[in-house]
Amino acid sequence: MRMNPLPAYVSNIAETVRAALSEDIGHADWTARLSPDAPARARVITRETAVICGQPWVDEVFRQIEPAVQVEWQVQDGQQVAANAVLYTLNGPARALLTGERSALNFLQTLSGTATTVAQFVAAVAGTGCAIADTRKTLPGLRNAQKYAVLCGGGVNHRIGLYDGILIKENHIAAAGGIAAALAAARALDAGVPLMTEAENLDEARAALAENVDLLLIDELPDAEIREAVQLTREHRARGGKTVLEYSGSATLQNVRRIAELGVDRISVGSLTKHVRAIDLSMRFQG
Repeated sequence: MRMNPLPAYVSNIAETVRAALSEDIGHADWTARLSPDAPARARVITRETAVICGQPWVDEVFRQIEPAVQVEWQVQDGQQVAANAVLYTLNGPARALLTGERSALNFLQTLSGTATTVAQFVAAVAGTGCAIADTRKTLPGLRNAQKYAVLCGGGVNHRIGLYDGILIKENHIAAAGGIAAALAAARALDAGVPLMTEAENLDEARAALAENVDLLLIDELPDAEIREAVQLTREHRARGGKTVLEYSGSATLQNVRRIAELGVDRISVGSLTKHVRAIDLSMRFQG
């Protein structure tokens, strides 16, 4: 289903597209000038199965290059398509279609790659009740776009940036002199944002639960200790606590279901947005 309307944090599409066009076009697209600027029609297909994401960015590319270009979508963001499916067609001046081709495909192939990978992880944990979450390990300049792609793939967003959540990690704990001191300092900020903390052992997990943090992240603990953390969290919630338990270690498609079956509420996976394999797309002019 199309992720519409866009999440509020996706507010920089025009700016992101402007930067992409600037680095690609510079002061002129000389090669496009080899073609007559006559009306033309083209279509874009995917050469592989994919979950599609990136329609707003593609639309913005052609809007900025030539508003007369008509982009006719055959699919929606969040939709899985088979290889050779037509994604959209273009009608407009030939030079505008040629100039916008690569930037539009770059956005679509990258964001669809993220959405497709997320969908694979979501399918791997289906039926466990465990959600798949992203991280801040994103491509510079594409944070908001990739976070949106995670939603299109069926995942959930972690905090968007440093401004919308406090996440106490090992270095914060070390700098503060311990997890209790770090949590106390975080409470004193009165920032009005979710409070989250990592725990490298069960004692730190207990301290976080005692503070009723919004999110407790456990990282690379043995399975037996993960199960104990799950039990501690469930007991905490039975007493009225609100803490959500997340596994934040090295989850892969090969081990993510085993981790989910240990009982954690969600699993964050940095590779969703860090190790991006673009989807193979192609644009061809039509006679």
